[in-house]
Amino acid sequence: MRKQTIIALFALAAQLPLGAAVGTLTTENGEVQKGNIRWSAREKAYVVVKGKLELQFKATDVSEIDIEKPAELDPAIAQVAKGQGVAAIPALQKIVKEYAHLQWDKVAGRYLAEAYVLAEKPADALKVCNDIIDGEPSAAYRGELAPAYWSALLSLNRRAPLEKNLEKAVKGNDRFSRGAALIMRGDIAMKDGKESVDACKKALTDGYLRVVFLYKDPEVADKLQPEALYKAANCFDKLSQSGRADSMRTELKRTYASSPWANK
Repeated sequence: MRKQTIIALFALAAQLPLGAAVGTLTTENGEVQKGNIRWSAREKAYVVVKGKLELQFKATDVSEIDIEKPAELDPAIAQVAKGQGVAAIPALQKIVKEYAHLQWDKVAGRYLAEAYVLAEKPADALKVCNDIIDGEPSAAYRGELAPAYWSALLSLNRRAPLEKNLEKAVKGNDRFSRGAALIMRGDIAMKDGKESVDACKKALTDGYLRVVFLYKDPEVADKLQPEALYKAANCFDKLSQSGRADSMRTELKRTYASSPWANK
């Protein structure tokens, strides 16, 4: 068993954020701890509260954190999907703050950044992402936050960090991030080519269709397929290939009817 430090409740209180979340922590050697979990920025450690004791685990010794989803998250995500991102901003800001390093900060951060991009405030979106990335650098190229971070960089024409992190995502072992990077490369082609015929062809072959055909496995399909199908359909429309556009939309609405992309 890895060494763990038992700390008196009063001794650590000043070092911890006010929030704590119910969940499960698993260490690198398979030890499982359940309770109220907090993050100590000063110690760079997770703290599991058990009664009057607190068990501290260095971040490097933790393999997984499983936290209960905050109740406010799904309604806020739905608002962003409906184009009502401004209304969702306060709830998402709260989750990002209270769940720092506790799994849901990156999910909430993604949709908070998307809300800012939709509100034409990409600088605010980038700040949200950077605040999270400062504490967890891999979030720039892996996981839920990364696509929103890339969108903010694209909106601000910050190409050097965008390309660097896309390259890391494509070469990494996280399948979701690899697929999301392909979609972003399609978006880049569309922006650079001003949605011309050539831009649509490049976006399809370099990005959207690769995801449509190669990322159908259950591990990532729900997260990647709807967006790729929607954007591929739009490209085929611009290419006057209505049959292929209809095929993409039919698959989107048949397989992913509950996705916000199916209702755009």
